[in-house]
Amino acid sequence: MHWKPGSDGGSRLSVANLPTNMLCSLVLLAGELGVNCDAWFAGMRLNVQEIHDPQARVSYRQASEVIRRALPTLPIDGVGLAIGGKQNGGNFGLLGLAMKTAPTFGDAVSIGMEYQRNLGPLMDLALDERDGGTIAVIATAPEEASDLLPFLCEEMFSSTLMLARELAGPEFSPLRLDLGYAPPSYAPRYHELFRCEVRFDQPHHAMVVDRRWLELPFSSYNPVTSRQALALCRAQLAAMALRGETTAAVERQLRPRLRENPQMTEIAAALHLSERTLRRQLSEEDASFSAIHDRVRTERALELLQNPDLTIAWIGSQIGFNDVREFRRAFKRWTGHTPSEARRHVA
Repeated sequence: MHWKPGSDGGSRLSVANLPTNMLCSLVLLAGELGVNCDAWFAGMRLNVQEIHDPQARVSYRQASEVIRRALPTLPIDGVGLAIGGKQNGGNFGLLGLAMKTAPTFGDAVSIGMEYQRNLGPLMDLALDERDGGTIAVIATAPEEASDLLPFLCEEMFSSTLMLARELAGPEFSPLRLDLGYAPPSYAPRYHELFRCEVRFDQPHHAMVVDRRWLELPFSSYNPVTSRQALALCRAQLAAMALRGETTAAVERQLRPRLRENPQMTEIAAALHLSERTLRRQLSEEDASFSAIHDRVRTERALELLQNPDLTIAWIGSQIGFNDVREFRRAFKRWTGHTPSEARRHVA
């Protein structure tokens, strides 16, 4: 199951399965502007260092609250335009590579739609076929984020635009941009960036594009690279299991400290919780400290096993085992395979 921001159910806003790409972009912008962003994360069981971890996940509630705190501290208008306007294929990671090596622009759009959750967006995108040979990219967000709509739409549509121009050429522009909020004081910047008609106070947030763009063939098409990138995108999406905020917070605390074999008491203290409270909160998320610890150790061990130059004993030591025999027994209990067997599969 993969929750989309537009889905019903307030409890789902606390599911911590969003990558931290958006928050990283905000932190980088703050650095450029000389703004200290530590206060954005106060009381969130999340810090600036942790959001740079590609494996870190946050909830929609956490991400939107950080944005809500960040915007008043940044001394510029159109923060979403500033962030989105700097995006390129490299910022989209494996998804950007999969799109760039697709046969046509239309194929790239389909790939982007299918794997959009891999990037942790705070808006959900859908395609709508329109009359007159046009297609609309419609963006939606939960009601709880309605106060952030200008920022969310600016970031989503401008980053989508920059990626489209990298894929299709700098001449790419939509036919029209519809936005469901009042025009801001810096509305002319929308026209400058998108180079099309921009309409505010509309019933939907949508970027309308000439359908002929979808037929554009890509000179960068590479069937082998495309298949490889798509396989990795599928694996990324499959790994986005639903987890609660406390579970994700424990994971973030464990990853950099696996070698120390931290115990539940230490992690609870780091989260400013009693051990009893941490156990209760994890239980409410159908999780346990030992299961989380084992999962994070398994993920790290599998990652290290891909390097054939690393010994099994050294890998075990990196995830908290001083005795290689104990590591082998634990790893087989976690995965059903010995480390050597798993290495043959992952290498």
